[in-house]
Amino acid sequence: LVNLPHTHLLVLLFAWETKTVCVYVQTEEKEDEEEALVGEVKASPNADTTILFVKGEDFPANNIVKFLLGFTNKGPENFIVESLDASFRYPQDYQFYIQNFTALQLGTVVPPSKQATFEYSFIPAEPMGGRPFGLVINLNYKDSSGNIFQDAVFNQTVTITEKEDGLDGETIFMYVFLSGLGLLVVVGLHQLLESRKRRRPAPKVEMGTSSHNDVDLSWIPQETLNQIMQSRRDKASPRRSPRKRNQKRSAGSDE
Repeated sequence: LVNLPHTHLLVLLFAWETKTVCVYVQTEEKEDEEEALVGEVKASPNADTTILFVKGEDFPANNIVKFLLGFTNKGPENFIVESLDASFRYPQDYQFYIQNFTALQLGTVVPPSKQATFEYSFIPAEPMGGRPFGLVINLNYKDSSGNIFQDAVFNQTVTITEKEDGLDGETIFMYVFLSGLGLLVVVGLHQLLESRKRRRPAPKVEMGTSSHNDVDLSWIPQETLNQIMQSRRDKASPRRSPRKRNQKRSAGSDE
């Protein structure tokens, strides 16, 4: 690193396993002040703190991590809990910040022999997945006399887990949309085929010619056939009434 003037910003960039993790910007003056404060400010012996991660000590990248912090006042005077902050740091040197989260301003008064619980949440950056980092959670408070205290409630190296690929809302919506579109196409094709069937004319059935001459009458006796033929001839020839026959006969006799 190159020494820069105090008025300039010092940019820390580092790569680990061929991946760039993060960038943190900080002034040299601020680093010196924090080092001095860390050496001076400690936790009060009259206060106890406990921490509970809601989903266990699992830190998935780009997902919300939530924890509850309990504060107990064991002393004879009030404590004013001012703020709660968290940050990820370089595991080999905790002076280097990798991801610094916004401090939660509290201003809560905790009387003697009383307890208070605070909730805090943060989201690890997605590029940090699969890497170990130092997680530091600090609780800042003071007593009625104005003495300032800081308790490092959590100060350990944790591993940020990579986010598992799953079905998000956008993917589910896309699947539902494609399913609906496919259903509309199927219904449309069905309606089109039905309409074509209705418009198509019914095929004409051709009837073959038939004739009585094609009927096999060999099995009928000849006498019966003669009677049938005679009856057909009688029906075909016109019948004369007796009056007309007499008139015709009389006309012939006159001649």
